[in-house]
Amino acid sequence: MQTSHRKLGAALVALSLAAVTACGSGDGDTSAGGGTVTLSFLIDNSEPTVATVKAIVDAFQKANPTIKIETETRPQGTEGDNVVKTRLSTGEMTDVFWYNSGSLLQALNPGQTLEDLTGDPVLGSVEKSFLPVVTQGGKVFGVPAGSAAGGGILYNRKVYAELGLQVPKTWAEFIANNEKIKASGRTAVISTFKDTWTSQLFVLADFYNVQAAVPAFARDYTANKAKYATTPAAAAGFGRLAEVHQKGYLNKGFGSAVLDDGLKLLVEGKGVHYPMLTLVLPPILAKSPQVAKDIGFFGIPGDDPAKHGATIWEPAAVYIATTTKRLDAAKKFLAFVASPAGTAAMTAAVPPTGPYRVVGATLPADAMQAAKDVQAYIDDQISAPALEFVSPVKGPSLEQITVAVGSGLTAPAEGAAQYDKDVEKQAKQLGLPGW
Repeated sequence: MQTSHRKLGAALVALSLAAVTACGSGDGDTSAGGGTVTLSFLIDNSEPTVATVKAIVDAFQKANPTIKIETETRPQGTEGDNVVKTRLSTGEMTDVFWYNSGSLLQALNPGQTLEDLTGDPVLGSVEKSFLPVVTQGGKVFGVPAGSAAGGGILYNRKVYAELGLQVPKTWAEFIANNEKIKASGRTAVISTFKDTWTSQLFVLADFYNVQAAVPAFARDYTANKAKYATTPAAAAGFGRLAEVHQKGYLNKGFGSAVLDDGLKLLVEGKGVHYPMLTLVLPPILAKSPQVAKDIGFFGIPGDDPAKHGATIWEPAAVYIATTTKRLDAAKKFLAFVASPAGTAAMTAAVPPTGPYRVVGATLPADAMQAAKDVQAYIDDQISAPALEFVSPVKGPSLEQITVAVGSGLTAPAEGAAQYDKDVEKQAKQLGLPGW
């Protein structure tokens, strides 16, 4: 989900580090400036991306003084997507660029516009479980940039301790916790529907439960053989969204509240559960350092405690345009991005929201509790990428639909059916078989 709408062993680590530290002046990519190579790098203009990239670039240039990187920013959201697509299609893309992993990659026509990295040593330290989200047509095109994030429930651990609550592993346990929280005079479930994208979490972050119940759902959904409305496990997310409203768990004024309002309620303990992505936490750490210890994370609970897990939002990726004339230098840079040295530089700039998808990269001891919680789900192999990382089918109106369902204006079954209809246009635009 875009916020606007929106391990492998020591040998591999050594291989990646060798690629990173190799001599930079003998790669054949030289400019007129005394053997110095200059790479152009297009990134989005969000504050976390800009801060992360500055740290990576500074660290890389220090280790590779013959390679310079010039960074250019683009807008976020649809406008930024169009910039990337246009520049790729016209052959005017920078040498390397930062962009989403997952289904949005398909729209870039990567087989013609991006450098194929399949089998290249640049991938030596990339976790194999990340590769599918930067793969199209059996070819791998990118390396992970930044940390993964969890999608589920952010919760106030201090209030949980005060009320004697345990992290729920079933929806029934979650509801029971909400009742106790409500009885204490606090908001049980924070909603911030003025920022409409925040309304989607009960549906999108429920995908781990969908996959656990219907393993073939993503494939069949992509092929137009499965629907939300006719797949009970998938429709359940709409039902859960409606239920927390029906039971009176939401904060007053949820329809006019924005993300910052929700985070304030959560951090102050006036609200206890916030369906959200862990990636929203780093920007508020400076003002609210207690977030690191007080805010935890758990996956959307399902019906079977033995199958409790969490949905993961994979990090973005860095890609190489086929038009680059500095391929060796570009590969050297990507190898650094996807190395423990690269992730260490990122951590120094922006606190990770989950684990890095790089072998040998570890969370710092002082990492946010929420990031550690996400790491535990991945380590225990009870996580799955969000649907948008395994299927290109996503409708543009989901956030409006979920606002209506979550506000009690649309029945959950009707909302699921509306979303099934919503995805058709995009699927047909992509030319997907079966649509």
